[in-house]
Amino acid sequence: MGVDEEKSDVEGKVWSLCRMPFWQTSSSNGNGSSSSSSSSSSMGNHNVYQQSQSSQLGERSTVTPSNSVSSIAKSLLPTRRRLKLDPSNKLYFPYEPGKQVRSAIGIKNTSKSHVAFKFQTTAPKSCYMRPPGGILAPGESLIATVFKFVEPPENNEKPTEQKSRVKFKIMSLKVKGEMDYVPELFDEQKEQVAVEQILRVVFLDPEHPCPMLEKLKRQLAEAEAALEASKKPPEDTGPRIVGEGLVIDEWKERRERYLARQQVEGVDSA
Repeated sequence: MGVDEEKSDVEGKVWSLCRMPFWQTSSSNGNGSSSSSSSSSSMGNHNVYQQSQSSQLGERSTVTPSNSVSSIAKSLLPTRRRLKLDPSNKLYFPYEPGKQVRSAIGIKNTSKSHVAFKFQTTAPKSCYMRPPGGILAPGESLIATVFKFVEPPENNEKPTEQKSRVKFKIMSLKVKGEMDYVPELFDEQKEQVAVEQILRVVFLDPEHPCPMLEKLKRQLAEAEAALEASKKPPEDTGPRIVGEGLVIDEWKERRERYLARQQVEGVDSA
């Protein structure tokens, strides 16, 4: 009996020792799995956050370059012209030292809206324009006259070698419909003002005819004719208005004269 009890005690201890590692391993495995699951979930959340951040950065990186590229592209594109100039980039003057000479340039509105234009020069004391500015309707054109005093040559320079530092600039501005021209329009809407062209001065020898000199003479003659026509009062082709709302046309005047003559003749015969 004593031996059996000892054996049973020894077997119980061995059995308990054999069972302990399994419980410990299972508990340790459970803790490990829970820790690994928590760590994996935290890593997953971190990866999701990184992906969201990277996607946001990607969106920002895609938006910002496109805006910058579009602004750069707009700056590189040539400005759309509203006016057509003739000559396009030069002002031809006859070379007559010590005298005031004239040049001419044709200006036409090629846009679909009313356009205001304005002249500027680097020598306002010795140069002026007529008109200095104005408003053109769509398709309307005019010839502007430019006056300039020619300085005497230095060091006996020839006319072909004479150079002028004077430059002219024509600016344009889109306006809403017909209105009176005032130079302040260009100061009030500086952002909408476009530089149409910077004109360089070129001298022509008046003693040697050339196509440009002949064209200049024609343009000056047309500008003078237009100026004289603008000075004439408009012809009255409609009925005349006398007093307040009393309209007398030619037929009524004749009828009244006829009736007056009839009355005079009737009195004389009586």
